[in-house]
Amino acid sequence: MSRSMFAHVQGLVAEEPPLADDSPASVGQLQRLCRAAARTLPATGVGISVIVDAETPVTVAVSGPRTLGIEALQFALGEGPCLDAHATQRPVIMADLLASGRARWPGYAVAAHEYGIRALFAFPLQVGAARLGAMDVYREEVGDLSGPVLAQALTFAEVATMSLLDSQRGSREPSVVVRDALDDRYEVFQAQGMVMVQLGIPLAEAMARMRGRAFAQNQRLSDLANDVVAGRLVFEPDE
Repeated sequence: MSRSMFAHVQGLVAEEPPLADDSPASVGQLQRLCRAAARTLPATGVGISVIVDAETPVTVAVSGPRTLGIEALQFALGEGPCLDAHATQRPVIMADLLASGRARWPGYAVAAHEYGIRALFAFPLQVGAARLGAMDVYREEVGDLSGPVLAQALTFAEVATMSLLDSQRGSREPSVVVRDALDDRYEVFQAQGMVMVQLGIPLAEAMARMRGRAFAQNQRLSDLANDVVAGRLVFEPDE
């Protein structure tokens, strides 16, 4: 990877305008990186998730709300590109998600396909022994990334890795970024993915069920989501 390409991608991230609901500090920078990557590659969406340990995968930044829901799918189902890229320390290239991914991720491939995703690419975020997570790139068209686009995607992943490491001030655990990202918005989407699996329904309907239950119980949606993620509340199919 050339220094000029790395500097170019850093410039694209720096030029990405912040949005009103962006998080501060390192998480906000990663959110801008995801938006810049989605526009540049181009892609339907880009997400960054970190994995503190096998039990704690957390999506910390996405290019938009739709991508956050797609990222949540793999953690609710326990399978998907981010988990594989992190475990194998190698990029995951899936140019035709349904044709090639169903055997690898029987639940996730079908669910992501129903969400409009036709191809995806995951790049591990790592340097040396530090394995932090992965950057996922989603597309609505079947097909590989061209050589130049693949090089750009790898560079965006490298910039994301450096940002994560810088935020830790030398620590190999992405705990600071995880803590910053665990706000109500992300927990709601994580709960949405879990409810989708519990009831066997589409993501949009899972959110509608959560909102309806929160309204009926005069409860904040974020509080209900917290109960779902913590396992205190399980949606039953016959409800």
